[in-house]
Amino acid sequence: MSPPVDVLVVGGGPIGLATAIEARLAGLSVVVLEARRGVIDKACGEGLMPGAVRALDRLGVHPAGFPLAGIAYVSGSRRAEHRFATGPGLGARRTQLHAALAVRAVQLGVTVCQARVTAVAQDAESVDAAGVRARWLLACDGLHSRVRELAGLAVPPAPARGRRRFGLRQHFRVAPWSDVVEVHWSPRSEAYVTPVGPELVGVALLGPPGAGYRETLAALPDLAARLKGAEPVGALRGAGPLLQRARRRSAGRIRLVGDAAGYVDALTGEGIRVGLAQARAAIATLDAGEAAYEAAWSEATRDYRVLTSGLLAAARSPLRGAIAPAAATLPRLYGHVVERLAR
Repeated sequence: MSPPVDVLVVGGGPIGLATAIEARLAGLSVVVLEARRGVIDKACGEGLMPGAVRALDRLGVHPAGFPLAGIAYVSGSRRAEHRFATGPGLGARRTQLHAALAVRAVQLGVTVCQARVTAVAQDAESVDAAGVRARWLLACDGLHSRVRELAGLAVPPAPARGRRRFGLRQHFRVAPWSDVVEVHWSPRSEAYVTPVGPELVGVALLGPPGAGYRETLAALPDLAARLKGAEPVGALRGAGPLLQRARRRSAGRIRLVGDAAGYVDALTGEGIRVGLAQARAAIATLDAGEAAYEAAWSEATRDYRVLTSGLLAAARSPLRGAIAPAAATLPRLYGHVVERLAR
């Protein structure tokens, strides 16, 4: 007997819902399993690149937010700014993005169930998890994917050796002073400032363990001055370690999508765009075999992996202090890199 469901998605965050929408647009039946209730917030830079905005538009998803015109690297008095050539990005609160995706998923007939996956079983024809039997299971359960571990696809974390990085995010009630994402470089961390509303900005910090939020802001006097007296909005949220690896992206009828498939770093702000591309690739290659998805995943994530790894290596090296000045000195090269990431 054929499984009652075509696609079982584990993880009801933005990429899980986007994967479910892709499946419904392809004419497949979908069940999403998510352990948490309602709209889920998490630490996130909240800047959607132009490519992500276009991908969401193709899915029929239009979150509220603040138009973004580009990205600027800031270090002391040096500033390198590139304005997008292919259309605007969008600063959107994670909760707004999640809510818009959830509405679209319901419109298309996606079934969402509250359940926690603790075991997965599969045979040649189907896969079972949390009492649901489906033809395929797509794991979209994030950085610390339980399905990745259950499927034997997880790679044990390497010794830290200064490689572990974490993210912290706080919103502030203040009018945006720019229409671009500003990346402020401190000696040890980066601060991403993203306008997400007419009176709200998000400030996400990326750095090593123990990099305190207030201490990092204090090391960036220009940014600290902008935020002086601004009311914090909501809770300070954290995520990490950011670096996650997978042996491969498939195991029989299981596919890893988004952060569950492996993650380098949030340094280039591409998480949503790359996750959406993976969701599309996963659905397009379901019946083509594991190798087809692996190839499609590699193609969809290549620029992100190469450019993020290169920039991260520079950020960990003695060259760190020269990154923003070099971007200002070589604007055409900086613009080329931004456009590759934003497309």
